[in-house]
Amino acid sequence: MSYSPDGQHQPYRSEGQYQQQPYGEPYGQAYPPQGHQHPYGPPQPPYGEPPLPEEPRRRPSRARRWVIAGVSFIALAGIAALVMNHYEIPPFTDKGEAVSFGKAPGGAGGTGGTGSTDAKPPANSKALMPTGPMAAFKNSMTLPDGTHVAVATLDGKKSGFKGQVWVWAPKEYNDPKFAKSGFPVMIALPGGAGYPSNYWMGTDLGLQSSIGKWYGEGKSKPFILAMPVLNPGPDDKGVYWDGSDIPGQPKMGTWLTDDVPDFMKANFRTVKSRDGWAFMGSSTGGFAGLKAVLKHPDKFKAVIASGPDIVPDSPLWKGHDKEKAENNPELLAKQLIDKKGPDVYLAFQVGTDESNKNTLPNVQKFIATYGKGPIHTDLRVIQGGKHNAKTYVPNMGEGPIQFISKVMEGPVE
Repeated sequence: MSYSPDGQHQPYRSEGQYQQQPYGEPYGQAYPPQGHQHPYGPPQPPYGEPPLPEEPRRRPSRARRWVIAGVSFIALAGIAALVMNHYEIPPFTDKGEAVSFGKAPGGAGGTGGTGSTDAKPPANSKALMPTGPMAAFKNSMTLPDGTHVAVATLDGKKSGFKGQVWVWAPKEYNDPKFAKSGFPVMIALPGGAGYPSNYWMGTDLGLQSSIGKWYGEGKSKPFILAMPVLNPGPDDKGVYWDGSDIPGQPKMGTWLTDDVPDFMKANFRTVKSRDGWAFMGSSTGGFAGLKAVLKHPDKFKAVIASGPDIVPDSPLWKGHDKEKAENNPELLAKQLIDKKGPDVYLAFQVGTDESNKNTLPNVQKFIATYGKGPIHTDLRVIQGGKHNAKTYVPNMGEGPIQFISKVMEGPVE
């Protein structure tokens, strides 16, 4: 007897053939019967005999090795590019690159854009071409549709305050069919500190993409956004400026209602009349926008005020009651009603879960008292809505943006 590699007994035959014998069968009987296959695969050589040669293992071809190496390199390069883009490492990000608004596709200077040499429109045009000088805009981020949020430093000539302004223009601004058109401007103000940045400039809240979407749906005008800092410094000590000219303080009211609009007129094709100018803001930014429209109805026509304060309450007003009254939306609204105009459009939105439980009743009281004559109001109550921008942006498209867009102009020639 010899032994197969798997330990089964095998009979040894002198002619060199060896067949497995099933248990219970008498030795010497051929198994399996002729014409049948062996139930356990081909017979195995007994110990002491050389094993059958194995088929040589094929090495990958040179071309295949190059393909594998190339794919691996591309994958690693892609991962590295994403990492460097995330950490804004050139050349894998366009942050910080110069941005020129108003250029036609392909880089050619368009009418009214930076470097434009086209003739001015006729005197009766509703559009205002950029007055200059042009600011040095740097890209802050690029949206999927190719538009840019850019930033520049504005040295306010009228306020004396120097700060940053972020801007965004919808893709239609560079559309050749609007090359001679003025666009409406919305000055978007944040809540909270409002310094050193304006949180509307970030694309995570979706303000820019929402405006583009709403315009495509026929709900909104294609607003250019101006997003300035709201305060001249942090409010970490409970200090804020109410978007106003408080005596002895930086003139943030003049900054918002004079310097920022002048800056937009210098760099963009805008609308000459107040029909192309609006504010939007949340919390203290909502107050500042509301107050700006009521105080300067000759310059601004509408506002979307989300979760706003209704009266000025900065601690910096102490000792300046007269000036505080001059910046009180309730008193300004009464004066506008007494003057019988001009008409303004105030869209409010307030969540039912605002951190300040008085916000909704205060807004409702304001509307009931002053929502008459030239003061047109609209209120959207957001069920379950909280006091934050993530609540306010989606709901803007459900009423407020339509309310003000119906009475505003742009694009116009």
